[in-house]
Amino acid sequence: MSIEILMPALSPTMEEGTLAKWYVKKGDAVKSGDVIAEIETDKATMEVEAVDEGIIEDILVPEGTENVKVNSPIAKLSGEGEAASPSPSPSPPAGEGGPAEQGRMRGHAHISGEPVAESAETGAQPLIRPVSHRPPSPAGGEGQGARVFASPLARRIAAQKNLDLSTMTGSGPHGRIIKRDVEGAAPGAAKASASAGAAASAPRQVQSLAQMGIPDGSYDLVPLDGMRKTVARRLTESFRDVPHFPLTIDLEIDALLAGRVKINAMLESQGVKVSVNDLVIKAAAIALKQVPEANASYSPEGIALHHHADIAMAVAIDGGLITPIIRSAETKGLSAIATEAKDLAARARTRKLKPEEFQGGTFSVSNLGMFGIKAFSSILNEPQGAILSVGAGEPRPVVKNGQLAIATVMTVTLTCDHRVVDGAIGARWLQAFKILIEDPITMIV
Repeated sequence: MSIEILMPALSPTMEEGTLAKWYVKKGDAVKSGDVIAEIETDKATMEVEAVDEGIIEDILVPEGTENVKVNSPIAKLSGEGEAASPSPSPSPPAGEGGPAEQGRMRGHAHISGEPVAESAETGAQPLIRPVSHRPPSPAGGEGQGARVFASPLARRIAAQKNLDLSTMTGSGPHGRIIKRDVEGAAPGAAKASASAGAAASAPRQVQSLAQMGIPDGSYDLVPLDGMRKTVARRLTESFRDVPHFPLTIDLEIDALLAGRVKINAMLESQGVKVSVNDLVIKAAAIALKQVPEANASYSPEGIALHHHADIAMAVAIDGGLITPIIRSAETKGLSAIATEAKDLAARARTRKLKPEEFQGGTFSVSNLGMFGIKAFSSILNEPQGAILSVGAGEPRPVVKNGQLAIATVMTVTLTCDHRVVDGAIGARWLQAFKILIEDPITMIV
């Protein structure tokens, strides 16, 4: 029996990817654990291992193919002990074989499972579901390509009563629409409601550049890659949906700079060099432990107060931005943070990070000081409750003891999710952070 190998979901946000390279060809024998392909997601490039043993019967998607949808067949495998067929075999009938018998793939990343909903038409179960932190919507619009999960009986009744299933919420397993959901619905009511809802929630129509007065042929168009599309979508959602506000303060960093010189002199023999950003990450982590209400995320079930300060640091790479994470930064010394940050940034630029190295985090740091940016505010990186924007340190006039003096001053802005971090919490966190930055000896007390 042929086994379909499906395009895996290697991250919670992955909907499609590029099949960059095959390590096997038709007729090759593979066993569980063999690396068979390389997949490029919107954030990283990952190797994928075979789960089942057998012989590669056919390669359905050639290497270099872009926009391959998650769960679509990419190859076929003959079962263990079977010879490869000369032509692709038809897929096994619906319901035949369990998950262990059907084709699967997995990456080096840990991918958490979720319940598998029945197919609306046949009752068959898809082999792999895209990973999502939210349950699938049972009532997505069919016209937009979303599947409606409903029993065959519910579909027949809906057709007889002229009901639009895409507007209904099911009460069956995993939100499936069943008989009792459609029996009490008024004919035509759901469809009318759908039209009204569609009009209210219709996305903003984006005009072409020509419509906005920029003629075709007057510019070069660079196509959007997967990363740019994902960044655009997520930041648009965050800026639109999260109630956020900025808090800005100035910090005097002369003591921090002097301390950094001493620290680097001590670590020179180890080949480690601590940056200002490493000190900022350490101070941010300690401040989050001192003000735990700021180390939080909003969820519909409540406010999640995180046990550790997992600091995501923004790294600019070709085609976008990625935020590798220093896990439990409050428990690590400056040498460890500097070493880990350098390694993560280097692998981020070559897209070799694993999903768990850039997904999640409880707080972000974005530093544009090296570009001479004096001050800025960042867009929140959901589900984190806050992000710190760090500007350049520069000599500025300050008043000390009633006298004008010169100090190296750095402006930082904390952007907060008001659902989680209100003004008072954000202000207390900045006070704690200011003490740690201006008197760095407090980081080790």
